[in-house]
Amino acid sequence: MQNIQHRATLVLTELKRLFPTSKTILEFSNNIELLFAVMLSAQTTDVQVNKVTKNLFQKYKTLDDYISADPIILQTDLNRVNYYKTKTTYIQKTAKILKEKYVSILPRTIEEMMGLPGVGRKTAVVVLGNAYNITAGIAVDTHVKRLSKVFGLTTHDDTQKIETDLKQLFPKEEWFLLTNRMIEYGRAYCPAHCRHEKCPILAELNNLT
Repeated sequence: MQNIQHRATLVLTELKRLFPTSKTILEFSNNIELLFAVMLSAQTTDVQVNKVTKNLFQKYKTLDDYISADPIILQTDLNRVNYYKTKTTYIQKTAKILKEKYVSILPRTIEEMMGLPGVGRKTAVVVLGNAYNITAGIAVDTHVKRLSKVFGLTTHDDTQKIETDLKQLFPKEEWFLLTNRMIEYGRAYCPAHCRHEKCPILAELNNLT
């Protein structure tokens, strides 16, 4: 455990050095747009989501716009993201719940967030962190999952078990930005199928052995 903790400390130090400030690249102007953008980002790149939401958020200004939209038309507006038909259904159901149950205000607890259609733990953690600066956990996306194993911080494949491991290794105040920093590191230095020839953090970790 001591060796893993040492690795985690080095990883955090280097991530903060490489990315002193870090935020999501998803584009939004309010909390509802944030939620829908994160929902759309499942199995779709943030860059692609931004292309879709640029027009979407101009066309649909209120929750009522989503609720009253013809599902077929909304599907057309979303058809450049993966699983757009399912996401259309989730967004319309979520919009209705937000209006009727939460008076058009995003809830502030992870339990309430996960009660919304199409909102899993990862989405809830990301949205609460960005919307309210609430630290509800560590969002384990594909970058975080992959890099956690590359850095030797976990041996698990299950996202909940990975999150549990990471929460034990990093201070709570670092949880929210840890996800963003790992995503940025993955994009800049260690993408999928990386041969790890130019991975600065992995090089530092290898020096520990």
